[in-house]
Amino acid sequence: MRLLERNLTMNTSKQPAWLDNAIFYEIYPQSFKDTNGDGIGDFNGITEKLDYIKELGCNAIWLNPCFDSPFGDAGYDVSDYLLAAPRYGTNEDLKRLFGEAHKRGMHILLDLVPGHTSVEHKWFRESMKAEKNEYTDRYVWTDSIWEEPQGMGCIRGISDRDGSCAVNFFSHQPALNYGFYKPDPDKKWQQSMDSEGPKATLEAMKDVMRFWLSLGCDGFRVDMAGSLVKHDEDGKGTIALWQNVRGFLDREFPEAAMVSEWGEPDKSLRGGFHMDFLLHFGPSHYNDLFRCAEPFFSSRGKGDVSKFVKKYVENYEKSEKKGLICIPSGNHDMDRLSRGVRGDNLKIAFAFLLSMPGAPFIYYGDEIGMRYVENLTSVEGGYGRTGSRSPMQWDDTANAGFSAAPAEKLYIKQDDSPDRPTVKAQISDENSLYSEIKRLISVRQSHSALQSNGEIEFLYAEKNAYPLAYLRSAGDEKILVIINPAARETNFDCKYLLKEKIYSFGEGVSVNGERITVPPCYAGFFLV
Repeated sequence: MRLLERNLTMNTSKQPAWLDNAIFYEIYPQSFKDTNGDGIGDFNGITEKLDYIKELGCNAIWLNPCFDSPFGDAGYDVSDYLLAAPRYGTNEDLKRLFGEAHKRGMHILLDLVPGHTSVEHKWFRESMKAEKNEYTDRYVWTDSIWEEPQGMGCIRGISDRDGSCAVNFFSHQPALNYGFYKPDPDKKWQQSMDSEGPKATLEAMKDVMRFWLSLGCDGFRVDMAGSLVKHDEDGKGTIALWQNVRGFLDREFPEAAMVSEWGEPDKSLRGGFHMDFLLHFGPSHYNDLFRCAEPFFSSRGKGDVSKFVKKYVENYEKSEKKGLICIPSGNHDMDRLSRGVRGDNLKIAFAFLLSMPGAPFIYYGDEIGMRYVENLTSVEGGYGRTGSRSPMQWDDTANAGFSAAPAEKLYIKQDDSPDRPTVKAQISDENSLYSEIKRLISVRQSHSALQSNGEIEFLYAEKNAYPLAYLRSAGDEKILVIINPAARETNFDCKYLLKEKIYSFGEGVSVNGERITVPPCYAGFFLV
């Protein structure tokens, strides 16, 4: 541990200034916009639609994996970290996308997958050889074909090398070797973080980051960032590893932004990340909001937000109110937001998402209420996630303007409902979800208290009760946010005097002393 061990205190590196008011748009590149008629989205399609993203109000993009891959897991199985996937375009096309985004005052994060590669990666092919070489210790291999790595899946019998190789998820995703926090002395294949193999792996990943940052990338969203060091129950080894990376970035690329898929902000922010996602698995209770049997944001009003708020406050306090905790509308791994929350309640959900601290993340198509496409056969390892990855719906032309390819050649079957939402229809309708989100973003960007670093205090978040109320503040500005997704009138006591309404959806609230009565299906922001 000596070379990587650092003081595991909170990250003190300076956050890039552009994160203060960043609003991210997540793009699944294969499903966004196809410009060459092959049925798969591409870099030039994203470049073509930058003005659309900016007009919505988003000023930053998270681009899902776009490196070369056999696409057994939709690009989360990398075969060459330094080569853009040819189906999306070239490295030069990606560099041009960075440049065009920067011209518009926008920033782009690439999706970095440091925990595993594809079995087709050169590193893995070399590590399979019986003869010792530069890559022998690049992955987690046991010393015998008959020994499995305990607690991990594995692949074996695939080459002359006598050993079993650990895998992280699918059987074609061998686990890269960053070492074990507490190696078992009786298992020589469990290397310490200080061993040459793990150190070489970490340096190789820094080289990957260095390459893309030099081409104009603004930072990375890091896939499963908390899982790199093995047998690391409390995350101390992985925190130390990312602090090592933080030091490298501070020296060479101090403006690079780092967002972790970790789900434990108290750990990821200590590791040097600027932001951490709340995940649809793990301890955050994020699913209680939108994706459970009775979501809080359902108009049925049978949800419970209290456990989410309790965990959020716990993480907020642990992180010393530094760094950003991000709540996404959805992503490529979970059901579409509109599958569990419907109609005007989607607008109320976005009033919440766009008034919370941290950088908001909008999954492509969520701004128009794109639906989960039911009963699809798995595409590229999507399985149940495939229905959330259907092509973007731009207009009322063939394939909703996504592609000029025949419909049967599209990457994933599109929503073919006659009433499917489209960007064209919603832009021209001032009462659409798109228009409401655009208004909400404008309000957020006009008030520092509502932005990423504004503080939050929850005023009403009771068990099995509505509404949800919280105070956002920055400097002298204080804004009360009231959220009532339930299709019934609710009330709560509040000591703050409502001065000026800066946003509302639904009928108005009424105030009687300290008692505020909130109408059904309502969201409102008030200066206090």
